[in-house]
Amino acid sequence: MYKRLEGRYEPSVRGWRKYKIRVTEDAVVGAVTGRPAAPRTLLVGRYDTGGRLRYLGRSTTVPQAAGRALAELLTPAGADHPWRGRTFSAGWGTRESLHVTLVRPELVVELGVDVARDGAGRWRHPARWHRARPDLAAADTPPFAPGPGD
Repeated sequence: MYKRLEGRYEPSVRGWRKYKIRVTEDAVVGAVTGRPAAPRTLLVGRYDTGGRLRYLGRSTTVPQAAGRALAELLTPAGADHPWRGRTFSAGWGTRESLHVTLVRPELVVELGVDVARDGAGRWRHPARWHRARPDLAAADTPPFAPGPGD
C-alpha cells in the first residue's frame, strides 16, 4: 500500500494505492484438481532439505490448452506419494475439501506468485500459470523455505 507523501485524509475519497509484487517461481506438481486428462488447477510444492515434498500452494485455473498439454506430462501417483491421505482446503476460511488427483511429483512448472507468504512458508495467494518446465528436474527447484511458524 502506498499514498502520496503530501496526501491527506479526505472522507470518502480513495487516496491509497495497492501495489502487489509478483515474481515467477518454479515448483513441483504434486496433485491436480479436475480430470487428469485436463487438469483445472495445480497443487504444487518443493522438497525441503530432509527430502519431504512440502505443499506451497495452488494455481489459479490453468488455460484449457495448457491443461491438455500438461496431461501428457503428468503420471498418476503410486501408493508412496508423500501427500497420500492429506486433505486440501478449498479456500481460506472454509472446511470444504478439494477433490484432488495425486500425480508423481516430477514435473516442474513456472508460476507467477505474490511474494506474500503465510506463517508456514506457503504462498498466501493462488499462483498464476506460466508454463511447464520439462527441462528441469524436481531437484533443480529451490528447497522449501519454512516460515517462522513452521
